[in-house]
Amino acid sequence: MTAQLVEIPGYVAGTWTIDPVHSSVGFAIRHLMVSKVRGRFAEFEGTIVTGEDVLDSSVTATIDLASVDTGNAQRDEHVKAADFLEVERYPSMTYRSTGLRREGDGFVLDGELTLRGVTRQVPLRLEVGGFGPDPFLQDDPFRGARAGFTATGEINRLDFGVGDDGTIPGGGLALGEKVQLVLEIEASLQI
Repeated sequence: MTAQLVEIPGYVAGTWTIDPVHSSVGFAIRHLMVSKVRGRFAEFEGTIVTGEDVLDSSVTATIDLASVDTGNAQRDEHVKAADFLEVERYPSMTYRSTGLRREGDGFVLDGELTLRGVTRQVPLRLEVGGFGPDPFLQDDPFRGARAGFTATGEINRLDFGVGDDGTIPGGGLALGEKVQLVLEIEASLQI
């Protein structure tokens, strides 16, 4: 078995800070078996370390669960309540990568998601958007860079004790068990 060198145009090894102004952490879940409700978390932070070998890279992130926004204030309050996220007791959700591997022409970020005191392995499909100079720091070519990533995955909310498996008349779940995750991340190189 031979190692494959992974090349990404413009790749920069270093420590990056997730830019919450230019990033989003979103989710979608099936509602009443007929549509999907989408939401996002407005407050989050994280660090990405890109290794000299891209496969040695890592991520840590924390999401403020009280910042959930589904576009409906009443629903947001219900999602924050004890039968769902229980934000008074568990104010944040965390993700810590445990490895990065090549899969096809993309990557999979393996990691541990902790939600409501429960930790589970959650792999995320990772697309590298690119690396480039930070246009706000162009006066010094050795200062500042930006990187972009898209990560997608899926969790089963029941694995984390979120909500129940209530049914609707005629059969089917009131709320789907699967939650799709979509993260659009832009990060700035720490200088």
